[in-house]
Amino acid sequence: MEPVCLVVGAGAGIGGHVARRFSKAGFHSVLCRRSDQAGLDSLVAEISESGASASGFLLNAVEPDSIEDMVSQVEAEIGPIEVALYNLGAQIGDRSLANTSAKAFELGWRMGTFGLFRLASALCPRMEERGRGTLLVTSATSAVRGNAGQHSHAAAMGGRRMLCQSLNAEFSPKGVHIAHVIIDGAVDAPDTLGKMLGPEVFAKLRETRGMEHDGLMLPEKIADTYYHLAQQHRSAWTHEMDLRAFSDLAWWNH
Repeated sequence: MEPVCLVVGAGAGIGGHVARRFSKAGFHSVLCRRSDQAGLDSLVAEISESGASASGFLLNAVEPDSIEDMVSQVEAEIGPIEVALYNLGAQIGDRSLANTSAKAFELGWRMGTFGLFRLASALCPRMEERGRGTLLVTSATSAVRGNAGQHSHAAAMGGRRMLCQSLNAEFSPKGVHIAHVIIDGAVDAPDTLGKMLGPEVFAKLRETRGMEHDGLMLPEKIADTYYHLAQQHRSAWTHEMDLRAFSDLAWWNH
């Protein structure tokens, strides 16, 4: 039976490339995203055509029991989840406090923090029972620095970081590796950064900072780092790391 890599938030950026990377290494990748069945099917087909194996499911992570049911289904029908990636974003854009509704703030928390809590609650006890497993968590600069207009996002990502620290404190001694990865820069991803900026601005950004300039973070290179984290020996586990392009200022220098 193939080991399973569960990716919650498998779009065209980090999530999709992590699924490809683990599939290439012999994992069965289970890709979950909220919408775009056609895009999901295309990614699964691409992985399958390469000779690897993958499955795809639409998953609305804010719906009650959705994450829990997905973990149970995968474990029962496909195999034990050896690696899971929580890759859901919670960015709603820059909004002043007055323009941040209670509903918007709560949605950021549900996606950024509560969803991770639910995944950990469903999966970590299973990993503990097996004595092994890795939970990778994509995070953001807002986890360590709050800016004006980022009330919802900074609260959600800060909570995500503290939750990872608490999970690490409880489950690391039991053989479960928790890794919190701060993406401290812009990722060359059309369905995240591209949607936020719009196609014209995104294309211009790629021309000036991306491609041969290497000023945008390449999701396939990020995926290599995620795979490395999942292969670390427990005598030298990384709990938290930050990634950025070589030309970017680190968050603490802003």
